[in-house]
Formats: sequence, structure tokens, C-alpha cells
Amino acid sequence: MTEQLRLMAVHAHPDDESSKGAATMAMYVSQGVDVLVATCTGGERGSILNPKLQGDKWVEENIHEVRRKEMDAAREILGVQQAWLGYVDSGLPEGDPLPPLPEGCFALEDVNEAAGALVKLIREFRPHVITTYDENGGYPHPDHIMTHKITMVAFDAAGDPDAYPEAGEPWQPQKLYYNHGFPMARMRTLHTYLTEHGHDSPYGEWIAGWEKSGRKEREITTRVTCDDFFEIRDKALIAHATQIDPDGPWFRVPLDIQREIWPTEDYELVRSHVDTDLPESDLFAGLRK
Repeated sequence: MTEQLRLMAVHAHPDDESSKGAATMAMYVSQGVDVLVATCTGGERGSILNPKLQGDKWVEENIHEVRRKEMDAAREILGVQQAWLGYVDSGLPEGDPLPPLPEGCFALEDVNEAAGALVKLIREFRPHVITTYDENGGYPHPDHIMTHKITMVAFDAAGDPDAYPEAGEPWQPQKLYYNHGFPMARMRTLHTYLTEHGHDSPYGEWIAGWEKSGRKEREITTRVTCDDFFEIRDKALIAHATQIDPDGPWFRVPLDIQREIWPTEDYELVRSHVDTDLPESDLFAGLRK
């Protein structure tokens, strides 16, 4: 393929792009690939997770504007383009029983109707590769699950001239991946290394929670080596100041250890219209000439 390569990453909220696949995107940008992040919601109902900003009334009252500015900063750091699909954050319901989702939120939209906005964006940007979440949303947040649903519909519909005729000229993306931002194999490998070498590990509780849940590990088909861009990844994530504590566990594992032990970001190929040999080391495998 001689034309400009293009990658679209579909995410639920601002900050998701910086915690899942950010180093991969920054690496491809450095290689001249056009990268677009599609953000489904504005993150309006997201909790303020950074203890340094909790209780800040201005931030609480202007969270939608704050999160848009955070997204702008992260976008600049990663070097990507970014578009909002315009849906309303559903929030993460908590309690037993769980409360109903708020009226008008993203997770309650009709899947086929909501997919139309993504089809339009796909036809405008014309990506060769799309990344998104698995059917569990990576973790079971209702917006992540809905993001998965509309991406699956849009991937297949974007190339169909009979589907969403009002959304522009058909364009068929060639490959679709689930991004695995937190594969259990990575956590276990880093946890073992850290504990054996006398370091504190932030992964113990995550591993225990995973094992208690009984969830199965996903298949990793594609490992993209992007460790040179881990620092950019972390800067982009810190730009989402309401969502991340720069002194928190996310950043406790030194980058040199991460680069040595697990230098890749990991994906699962779930749709492909081109021939490719698994395992892969490139999201564009089968598309380059």
C-alpha cells in the first residue's frame, strides 16, 4: 500500500486514549502515520480521581470544560488528531443493586443510531486500522461496552453503500483490533520482577481482583514495541489532571524496568480484510508494501 496510512482509536472518555495504546499512537505518528482519536463522550460524569483536585468547586462545576482542555493538552503531547462524537457520559454506577443509568446517557442510546456518528467519522478520515475495546469494555464500564458495540457495527457498516447513506462515501477499514491496556500477563510479569528485586509492586491487588473475578485472559495476537514512547504516554496521561494522580501507583514502576520487562503495547486482531501472519508486531501488517 503506497497511500498514507491512517489509524483510528475509538475511546469512551477523554483520558482513555492516554492509558490504552498511547505509546503505540505516538510511535506511529513519529513514522508519519495519520492518527485520529474518536472520543465518544465528554467525560462529564467522571469522578475527580486526583486527590489534589478533589474538593475544588470550580473544577467540579466546570468538569466538562476542564476535561476538554485536558484532552487538548494530551492530544498535543501525543501528536494525534481528535474528534468528539458528542455523547453524554453515563457515569459508573455503584451500589447493590446498581442504580439505573441516567436518562440520555451514551450507554442508553440505540446502538445502530449511535454507530452512525462513528460511520460518518470513519468515512471522513478513511482509516486503514481501527482499535477499540473488547466486548467487556476492557473493564465493565457501561460507556466502554457501548463503545465496543458501536465500533463493531461501524466497522462493518462503513464500507456498505446501503448502510447510513447520509454519512458519506463508503470506506472499508481493513483491520480491527481490541486494545489490551492492562493484560494480566504483563501485570504478573512485572509483579514477579518487582517483588523478586526488592521493589514495591502496585499490581498485587489488581492481580488478586482479577483472579477472584474468574475472568479469562484475552489472546494477544499483536505486540507493538513502543517503549521509546512510554515517557510521552505518561506525559499525556498526566495531562488529564482530574483523572490521574502523578504520585499514584500508575507511575511507581520505573520506566527503565518497564522497557526491559515489557516493552510492548498489546492487541487482539478480531477483523481483517488482508492476509497477515500471527503473531504480529505491527498494526499495519499486511498493509505495507
